[in-house]
Amino acid sequence: YTSLRARAKKQGDLMSQCYQQSQEAYERRDRARAKQLSEQGKGHAGAMERLNAKASAIVFRGESTLHDKDPDEVDLHGLFVKEAISYTENAIRDARRRGDSEIRLIVGQGTHSTGGVPRLKPAIEDDLRKRGLRVEVDPRNAGVLIVQL
Repeated sequence: YTSLRARAKKQGDLMSQCYQQSQEAYERRDRARAKQLSEQGKGHAGAMERLNAKASAIVFRGESTLHDKDPDEVDLHGLFVKEAISYTENAIRDARRRGDSEIRLIVGQGTHSTGGVPRLKPAIEDDLRKRGLRVEVDPRNAGVLIVQL
């Protein structure tokens, strides 16, 4: 999955370059070139999203098979925030279908995040609370959120 993430990052860099050059062309009043570069940027954005989607599927499947002892426990390690929110939505929907009363989300404590600052945990907590769900940190493991369904 790391090569997919690296390729996605490269596409993101190319996207940024295209958008920057598009802006510069627009400011020079070269509208045709600005549009062309903007379209190229959109192409790179799409490629980046597809590569990240493939990587997240690999990460999620790998983490799930390693850690999920129960269907009500979902490991979100290694995912970007947006991806983790999407997998969380699916997991909650599936848990409700099964009639589960709670679901456990393994979000980690941010140890592997840039600067050691957690990203998943606060974002997932915030998203779930906005949906009106009760969320608490597992008293035995600060890297796990317990969501009441």
